[in-house]
Amino acid sequence: MTETDEIQEPGAAQGGAPPSRRAVIGWGGAGLALGAVAAGGAVALATDGEERAAGEAAGGAVEFHGAHQAGIATPVQDRLHFAAFDVKTGDRAEFVRLLKDWTAAARRMTAGKAVGEGAYGGLAEAPPDDTGEALGLPPSRLTLTIGFGPSLFEKFGLAGKRPAALADLPKFPGDNLDGSRSGGDLCVQACADDPQVAVHAIRNLARIGFGKVAIRWSQLGFGKTSSTTPGSQTPRNLFGFKDGTRNIAGTETGRLDKFVWVGQGDGGAEDAWMTGGSYLVARRIRMNIETWDRTSLQEQEDVFGRDKGEGAPAGKAKEHDEPFLKAMKPDAHVRLAHPDANGGITILRRGYSFTDGTDGLGRLDAGLFFLAYQRDVRKGFIPLQRRLAAHDALNEYIQHVGSAVFAIPPGVRDANDWWGRTLLSEEA
Repeated sequence: MTETDEIQEPGAAQGGAPPSRRAVIGWGGAGLALGAVAAGGAVALATDGEERAAGEAAGGAVEFHGAHQAGIATPVQDRLHFAAFDVKTGDRAEFVRLLKDWTAAARRMTAGKAVGEGAYGGLAEAPPDDTGEALGLPPSRLTLTIGFGPSLFEKFGLAGKRPAALADLPKFPGDNLDGSRSGGDLCVQACADDPQVAVHAIRNLARIGFGKVAIRWSQLGFGKTSSTTPGSQTPRNLFGFKDGTRNIAGTETGRLDKFVWVGQGDGGAEDAWMTGGSYLVARRIRMNIETWDRTSLQEQEDVFGRDKGEGAPAGKAKEHDEPFLKAMKPDAHVRLAHPDANGGITILRRGYSFTDGTDGLGRLDAGLFFLAYQRDVRKGFIPLQRRLAAHDALNEYIQHVGSAVFAIPPGVRDANDWWGRTLLSEEA
């Protein structure tokens, strides 16, 4: 978990209409039948009267095209369905066709439209193009963000295109990683304000990819644990503390260019296809809820270095007061994760809470699904996590149990562009 620049990992519905029944019920766990992604943050509402009213109530459509993929600097939605895929086909042309088909489907779903010819009315003897569970629902600010894992570059003759910044994560002290919840050739991050819309998106991409890709693992998330919107209320994590106080805002173009987006000239010629993209670290962090809940308030505040009510740093009165790091315990999470203690390291976080039932021993399987975007993993997450893993008092209450890293390519520029074109198109 992390406080953006601070709780960087080891690191409520929107205002307006009442939440839908689905939003209240949420997701019951990760046991979906599925087997177990774009640009800017501007919200473009539908122009039609009835759709406009629905969009205003539940979240309109986020623009799919642009220099960067949506779902990174975009205002953080309430719900997440994240899926990692293994590529099963060895045919490069077939894989490119899949990415083009996925792009077409993503373009429609993020606009609130059904996939292909829709869920009904087609040939009765064939399965419909869309599974149908999102019929009648507004776009709910759905964003889909795709990424390529290190293992993809072992396929299709792509070894020479793997960016140096897509570094394998080392084993950190305290890691207890489950291989079945780690890695993946591809990832798709679906964020929306309605869980059914996010699940529908991943389900339909998986269906389109049947026989060519297979879901390796997936994670449902609720209760965003960070914000990219200036002035919004700072969310709280499952430990009850405000999380992401100093996160990069989607309007801070200078900080985004410096810390998040891959710049022209980063790396060598083999990395040029990543210009305008970013790098994602995903970590499933189990939180020892029962132990934490029996810990005194004073110790909880000492562990984080902030008070639990206001979120103010130790010795300060307000949440956004500049922290005086020496007023905190030497092993306080904020003190160790703060950019001033790490040579200015800054990452953009879009994490979510999760609860996936129990572990069979009467304890909640719950925690933080940590998502961090950065310009270079070697200069962002890795050095930061090394420091936190070795010294953070929070480690007594958390454990990293899943891990993956992905190269997030630039956005889809227009109606003729497609996910991965800069990597897989010979012309590009």
